[in-house]
Amino acid sequence: MDIEQLMSHVEALVFASERPLTQIEMTELLGQALETVIETERIATCLEAIREKYDAAYYPFQLREIGGGYQFLTKKAFHKTILQLNGDKHIKKLSHAAMETLSIIAYKQPITKSEIEYIRGVSADYSIQKLLEKELIVIAGRNEDMVGKPLIYTTSKNFMDYLGINSPSQLPQLKDITDIQIVMPTSAQEAVPEDAQGNVIISEHGELKQAS
Repeated sequence: MDIEQLMSHVEALVFASERPLTQIEMTELLGQALETVIETERIATCLEAIREKYDAAYYPFQLREIGGGYQFLTKKAFHKTILQLNGDKHIKKLSHAAMETLSIIAYKQPITKSEIEYIRGVSADYSIQKLLEKELIVIAGRNEDMVGKPLIYTTSKNFMDYLGINSPSQLPQLKDITDIQIVMPTSAQEAVPEDAQGNVIISEHGELKQAS
């Protein structure tokens, strides 16, 4: 079977699948369907050709590698149009607190609830529960080195699918999306004013005063 014929079979598999298909899965499925040995390299060649084909501007969808496999997805320019089919029911709205929690998990995973709360400074129970319900995070086990062996959380495959990435390493680097500088709090002792010679300015009653 030549590449053009094989390419059509690969397209049909990806189109019919409800989830991303890996190259290994395609190789096995096509080998069974065509009753012949299919080399993984030929599947890779077909996928690259399909990607180039649907990258053309007149196609409203494209082949994307996400979640460890390949899937046809609507291009960004048509997202608002597609949304009209289902309304708000497929929009996973998150509160500001949940977004903060999700961001911390995404960039610090694997991470425990206490570590999340230490960073945010408030309880994360409700946010974590909502993120679990929306299947954006998962429980990945326990931290065996911490007291009580607390649960650890990571982002889910669904989270990566929504962002169109294959692993957390493909998330934008923080330095690329913000120029905010982190300022550490100053201790009370370090905040005591000094004069030009570096002497602390304190009145005879032990109160701070302006230099004369």
